[in-house]
Order: sequence, then structure tokens, then C-alpha cells
Amino acid sequence: MAIPVKLEVFEGPLDLLLHLIDKNKIDIYDIPIVEITEQYLDYIKQMERSDMNVMSEFLVMAATLIDIKCRMLLPREVDETGQEEDPRTELVQKLLEYKMCKYMSMELKDRQVDAARNLYRDQKLPPEVAAYRAPINYEELLGDLTLSRLHEIFKSIVKRQEDKIDPIRSRYGNIEKDEIDMDAKMLYVEAYAREHRQFGFRKLLEGRKGRMEIIVTFLIILEMMKTGKITISQENIFDDILITSLSAAE
Repeated sequence: MAIPVKLEVFEGPLDLLLHLIDKNKIDIYDIPIVEITEQYLDYIKQMERSDMNVMSEFLVMAATLIDIKCRMLLPREVDETGQEEDPRTELVQKLLEYKMCKYMSMELKDRQVDAARNLYRDQKLPPEVAAYRAPINYEELLGDLTLSRLHEIFKSIVKRQEDKIDPIRSRYGNIEKDEIDMDAKMLYVEAYAREHRQFGFRKLLEGRKGRMEIIVTFLIILEMMKTGKITISQENIFDDILITSLSAAE
């Protein structure tokens, strides 16, 4: 009857390699690849195969170890400086980085555990102590300031605020937009033209309040002249514009 063996759980292939190195008391800079590879392969043969994603990571490392083992048997390659390259260098670098991260995580975990043991008491001061305010020495605070000096400071502050005001724009009032109904204005001018038959442009503008209304009325006159509803004439440049309706009065 086979004796069940409980395997240790490792976070990944590098964690397993570090365990084997520590267990065999091996120098991480001089790893015996043949021995470590055999132990590594023996371990993954005993692993549970329920999680193939985790298993695949260990198999990739096994293939890496076998590759390094094969390269160790071949003549060493030489780099640009003439030094022989060690096939284990990249693996050693990864192990050192992983070992450093692992130790740092253990240190942080220990600090977290120690911090959880610290308890702090809420601050409770007597009411008379909490309400205490240090007395203010106004003579020391003001120093050599006098009433006239304070008045000068006040005037300089007021002047700076006044300088920020635009002397021209500050006098502007609120600009309101004139709302003109173009269709209603067109009907009004057409009705006015049919009723009066002949009239001056100034007469038409009597009672108009805003500049926008005057502009709209002028544009309507031009449109009516274009469509042949009215004719306009002017004897001199600055004379009033005479408007004659061509539509029959209703």
C-alpha cells in the first residue's frame, strides 16, 4: 500500500527552485543544474494536476532547466569581451529578484502584523484645557504700527481694488437682446403699405424703439422691393426715402 505524501505548496516555479536551493544548501551563484533539475522533475511528477494553468508554469520552468542542462554540456559561448557565458546567469538573476521580492513581502507582512497590535486611545482633554486659548499681546502683534499707518494701509488696499475696475466697461448697463418677430413685422409693413399707398420711410419708423427693429424694418423694405410689392425713390442723398405700394388696398 502506497504511503500518501503531503507536498508543500509553492507560489510558483521560482519559489520551488529557491526551496530546493535552500534545502540542499547550494550556492545560488553556482547551481548544480543536473541535481536541481532531477529534484525539480521528481517534484512536479508528484504534483496534483487539477489546475493545468499552474501546472503549465512549472512545466515551462522544467523545460528551461533541461535547456540549461543541455547548454552546460556543450562548449561555452564567448561574449564580446572574450568572457565565457554561463547559461545559468539569466536563471540566477530571476531567482535573486524573486528572493528579494519574497523577503520584502515577508517584511511588510511582519510590519502589518506588528501594526495591528498597536492600539491608540482617543484624545480626551479636560474641558478647561480644550477651551484654553493663548492670550494675544496686541502691543507685540502691532509693533510700531500707528493709527495713521493703518489708515494708509487701508487706503492702499482700497486703491488697488479700484484700479481693478475698468473705467469704461464698468459704466455699461445690462445689454439686453431685442426679440423681433420677423414674420409679424413683415405682415405689419405689408398692411401699412397697402393702407397708406405712398409714405416716407421715416414715417414708417415712427414709434420704433430699438435699433434692431429699425434694421429689421429696413431689410423688410428691401425684400418687398425685390419681390415687386413696392417701389422706392429718393431725390437727394440725405432726403427721406419715398415708398410706393404696388399692391391694391383690401
